[in-house]
Amino acid sequence: MSEKKKIKINTDPEEQTQNTEAKEVIEENKETSKSTETKSEDLAAEDAIRELEGKLKATEEEAKETYDRFLRVSAEFENYKKRSAREMDDFRKFANQSLLKEMLSVVDNLELAINSANVNPKYDSSLKEGLDLTHREIMRVFDKFNVKPIESKGKSFDPTYHEAVMQEETDDYPENTVINEMQKGYLIHDRLLRPAMVVVAKPKTKPPDSSTMKKETKK
Repeated sequence: MSEKKKIKINTDPEEQTQNTEAKEVIEENKETSKSTETKSEDLAAEDAIRELEGKLKATEEEAKETYDRFLRVSAEFENYKKRSAREMDDFRKFANQSLLKEMLSVVDNLELAINSANVNPKYDSSLKEGLDLTHREIMRVFDKFNVKPIESKGKSFDPTYHEAVMQEETDDYPENTVINEMQKGYLIHDRLLRPAMVVVAKPKTKPPDSSTMKKETKK
């Protein structure tokens, strides 16, 4: 027959208490270990969140800077387009300015000839008609390119458009009024092509009062 194994049952209360305490210590160690692991995981998660928040903030700042640069570039491009459009418009307006300015002397001579013909009855009528026709044709070309004469006579002197060649004493006009025009001025669009050469009124010098002269002589 096979030998029967004997199971020894520990009935010592003190030893059982020691075993129970040992188990409790083991369980407490396990709980402490789990708690430590949980805290470590929480700290790691917080670090990861802070890192992500830092990256997000940096990305937002970079996006803001990029958007600001985009706005500046867009504004500069719009200004460039407007400036280019103005320059192109000015080029179209004033491309023929030099040629038209040279033609002013031709107009001056034509007008002198027409004025002479008007006061001289010996002028041939057909010649005068030809001068008038030529003058009208040139003025039509001027009008096409927005060249206009400056109306000066009877106007107040304006150094922007007038060049005073002399002053004339008169009481018929207010002081600094243009009373005569020696040479016409012209504008091309809103730009001065040539200033008008004018004569400007100034008050007549009053003779000294005779009674004042007598008093001064007595003194």
